[in-house]
Amino acid sequence: MSSTALRRAIILALAPTSLITTAYAQTIEPTVVLDPDVITVSRTATPLSDTPASVTVISAGEIEKNPARNLSDVIQSDAGIYVKQYGGMGQVPEVSIRGTYPVHTLVLKDGARLNNQNHLGSIYTGFIDTTNLSRVEIAKGPASVQYGSDAIGGVIQMVSKTPARTGGEITGIIGENNTYKAIVSGDVVHNGFYASLSGQRLESDGTRIFNTQSRDNKAGYEQKGYAAKLGFDNKQNLDASISFEHNEGINEFNSSGVSTSPNTAVREFENQITNAKIAYKPIDNLSLNARYSNIKNEQDVVAYSSFYNTQVDEADINAKWSFTNNQNILVGATGNQSEYTSNTVKDGVQSIDTIGYYAQHQYNSDKLNTQVGVRLEDNERFGNHTVGQGAVRYHITPATSVYANVGSAFRAPALSELYYESIDGPYPNWENPDILETYATIGNENLEPEKSISYELGASHQFSDNLTLDVTAFHTHVRNLINIQNSTTDILDTTNPGTIQRFNTGTYSNISKASFIGGEISATYVRDNYYAKAGYAYIETENKDNNREIAYRPKHTGTLTLGYDDGVAGVSTSIIARSDAFADRANTIKVPGYATVDVDAYWNINPYVKLFTNIQNISNVEYKTANYYQDQWYVNGGRQANLGVTFKY
Repeated sequence: MSSTALRRAIILALAPTSLITTAYAQTIEPTVVLDPDVITVSRTATPLSDTPASVTVISAGEIEKNPARNLSDVIQSDAGIYVKQYGGMGQVPEVSIRGTYPVHTLVLKDGARLNNQNHLGSIYTGFIDTTNLSRVEIAKGPASVQYGSDAIGGVIQMVSKTPARTGGEITGIIGENNTYKAIVSGDVVHNGFYASLSGQRLESDGTRIFNTQSRDNKAGYEQKGYAAKLGFDNKQNLDASISFEHNEGINEFNSSGVSTSPNTAVREFENQITNAKIAYKPIDNLSLNARYSNIKNEQDVVAYSSFYNTQVDEADINAKWSFTNNQNILVGATGNQSEYTSNTVKDGVQSIDTIGYYAQHQYNSDKLNTQVGVRLEDNERFGNHTVGQGAVRYHITPATSVYANVGSAFRAPALSELYYESIDGPYPNWENPDILETYATIGNENLEPEKSISYELGASHQFSDNLTLDVTAFHTHVRNLINIQNSTTDILDTTNPGTIQRFNTGTYSNISKASFIGGEISATYVRDNYYAKAGYAYIETENKDNNREIAYRPKHTGTLTLGYDDGVAGVSTSIIARSDAFADRANTIKVPGYATVDVDAYWNINPYVKLFTNIQNISNVEYKTANYYQDQWYVNGGRQANLGVTFKY
């Protein structure tokens, strides 16, 4: 949408406002809720104050402040989250929870597992659009009992919206760096049936990637997609839905790492999710639930002549029996069939099947909330693996509670780690041309799952109807960590006297251990139309191989959001501040700390037109995100200011 077209749209929207009363009725959903329901920890909607674990909920109101933000942007409001990104908008991110590794974060969409058999773990969160989300839940700590592999550090679950009324919206956004986004959606609701259809497209010139590049050497990004959802909910005993989402795009990056070279390398990505769910209550105290999900993720990295395609078929069925007023038992099974196709994997394609059986008991009363569970995972390549979890929250008073959570978790090796095959070279050694070097990375079919044990203690206090405070301490120990073990072999070339053939081989191996210990404090304040959220996280990490800190793990992170929202107009300011961190295993290079300020504002001119603006990093702070080589660093994109309009009917 051009600036001229946007101005015309605003004029047309304002023209009839004199004919419409400003005292219109509308449903105002609060931006921040003190005690929201959460589903990720126990698979059942439970008030946060009764959940015996640490959970952060990011509401639809917070997400909708800036429709141009992706999932990586949204989740950084949680101080326990760190996103390491290789550049600005549209560049590859890595997400860690409480200092654990990126592959230890499980990403879900309405229960569907987005992690896959590529060693990177899941589709990149920076490529995930947040249109049509009702909330994001971040459950910290082990969750393998509920979800199986990968949930060592925690779970990020996106929950999609269910249409509440018949209507539609059209949104247009323009911003710096020639950034444009358009969103179109329509909903129909009638007698318990609902249907929704939406589409969105984002284009941006992007920003430079390295600090040594000219600011005009930008890396573009394009992303587009559509989603459809059809369902029926009679609010009594039946809730069924089927949804389909498809997204694709292109991100440009720098494949050579040379500051003067253009950012013209291309990654083409495409992903889609099909999700069918049904919940049925044959009697009041029994709920039967089933889900089938198909997830596809394709990446074609043209610059490297490599492709990485994954497909997952997953089915989950469970039953929840509330056999007393205070107790329930959940039993279920999850089957997962995963396939990985790539020109970097043995035989070109590999697959793996797993089935997990889980059982969970809950007790809930005014004073006590407990959750105990166990899971048996049957993996066709690793055999049986058992994990358990126990958690309790005790309400000392109606306003004060303490909780404890202990659990084990695991991550099964990805198919790429088991069967990776890559050979590059030979190349002349840059110091001695008589040495020809070949670089090879190979998988290891004898890998064992990574295993963890986590402990968490916490306390919550509600000072008044307006203010709550939460304090948490945690410790996670992980063993059998999978890393690449390097070896070098020199062989004299008998056909070329004086020439040495040097083979550098990296093999995936269970060679590492790590420890993560720290604490978090968060406070939430809501009074009338004003709200405030503050968070602080301290994380101490240790690589047990060398007794040094793990790279890219800031010890201190603080977040603060202050806002006003009356349903007609709103404005908020958010601050994220991080301390410095080491950028290498030897702890000799540091990533400087930084602080950024975002500003969001909107105004509902009338029931049909909303204007909004967003300014990410308003002070245009440029900070280093990752070290490439010596003094060459990946950097963020600086300020990104947007202006938008939404038409509703």
